Amino acid sequence: YTGAKGGILPKRKDIFFFFFILVCDPADVISTVEFNQTGEFLATGDKGGRVVIFQREPQGEYNVYSTFQSHEPEFDYLKSLEIEERINKIRWLPLHNPAHFLLATNDKTIKLWKVSERDKRAEGYNLRDEEGRLKDLSTVTTLQVPVLRPMDLLVEASPRRVFANAHAYHINSISVNSDCETYLSADDLRINLWNLNITDRSFNIVDLKPENMEDLSEVITVAEFHPHHCHLLAFSSSTGTTRLCDMRASALCDQHAKLFEEVVDPSHRSFFSEIVSSVSDVKFSHSGRYLLTRDYLTVKVWDLNMENKPVETYQVHDYLRTKLCSLYESDCIFDKFECAWNGTDSVIMTGAYNNYFRMFDRASLRDVTLEASREVCKRRAVLQPRRVCVGKKQKETDVSVDSLDFRKKILHTAWHPKENIIAIAASNNLYIFQDRLTPNGHHNTPEIQSAPPKWQTQPNPPTY
Repeated sequence: YTGAKGGILPKRKDIFFFFFILVCDPADVISTVEFNQTGEFLATGDKGGRVVIFQREPQGEYNVYSTFQSHEPEFDYLKSLEIEERINKIRWLPLHNPAHFLLATNDKTIKLWKVSERDKRAEGYNLRDEEGRLKDLSTVTTLQVPVLRPMDLLVEASPRRVFANAHAYHINSISVNSDCETYLSADDLRINLWNLNITDRSFNIVDLKPENMEDLSEVITVAEFHPHHCHLLAFSSSTGTTRLCDMRASALCDQHAKLFEEVVDPSHRSFFSEIVSSVSDVKFSHSGRYLLTRDYLTVKVWDLNMENKPVETYQVHDYLRTKLCSLYESDCIFDKFECAWNGTDSVIMTGAYNNYFRMFDRASLRDVTLEASREVCKRRAVLQPRRVCVGKKQKETDVSVDSLDFRKKILHTAWHPKENIIAIAASNNLYIFQDRLTPNGHHNTPEIQSAPPKWQTQPNPPTY
């Protein structure tokens, strides 16, 4: 890992920036990013089945804390199906003791991992020598009390539970319930409810599989538990609808409590309408009042008390409407972008193409497009907000929509739950933007401005 940190001065606000580069290998492409509940730890999963955990140091930097292999490639001999080791989702469990617990899943198997520290070792056993081998009992003439000796800090990751054989289709979501006892897992057609202590069975709470698969009209794309009410969950589908389910009503939540759907004018429908309306991510706000959904072209904010239309709609890359045909031919139109709230639910973030990511301020209605790429992390490089134009360039720094690189995409993003720290995954690179501490020890709050802010890297980047 190599890193660089720099500064930004929008209206006397300082931010410094970390950049982690992974070895350029397809297995190293990051497939999920997730902060824990305090923001002290950041976990990433990749296509090679590995989980890398970063810890925030007292000076504010994130450094590698632990790396372990979570999943291995498998083969289902009954279905003649190869199961990839790719990590689809990571979810942290609430912290109850010094050890940290997280759920990681690939297409079929969910694992509960325990990550703990050990800085002491026991010495002076009566029946074993220093290497752990059994002694000859005839040589033991005295008894001694074992003692704990200091040792170099060791971070251990061990699997505590394995939840398998419950999904016939690929798992796309896991979500930990607020009761801290259960969690859900969702595939294309079903949502299962698990107890964290029971691995051999789960309860099916949503089942969209028709008796005749030819009648299949939609699939589940993402599911999420409410952050405060353990009986509420939301799941979205490929038709662009989001359903809110109440588990108090019935054991099987096929009948939703609320349906969030924006009706499209039939005259505006096209061949691509249903494809671009498919919801790729859904997130409850921290307050639990709103739902944030991301489809191919927009992010929408829904009030749980109003189902007929979103209260806010933000265009992410509306300039791509003329490119849908070529995006369909290249399969880019099926890309699944994630979205994120900031800690106060006032700013929304999501990814786009060309290694761009977008931020929307809900109060001022201002937005900004920024780029996360290795080129902007060179010595004394300045990161300027980007603007994509459809027609003639108005400024030299404008980027034409025809020159966008659709192979470079930011699908996975995460926002620190309490501070203005964001994690951006672009292919096999991880970027972390973070506020710099002021002299009094407080964090600045960056603002989305109409004037372009300048992001500058420091001349002497550290190496991690």
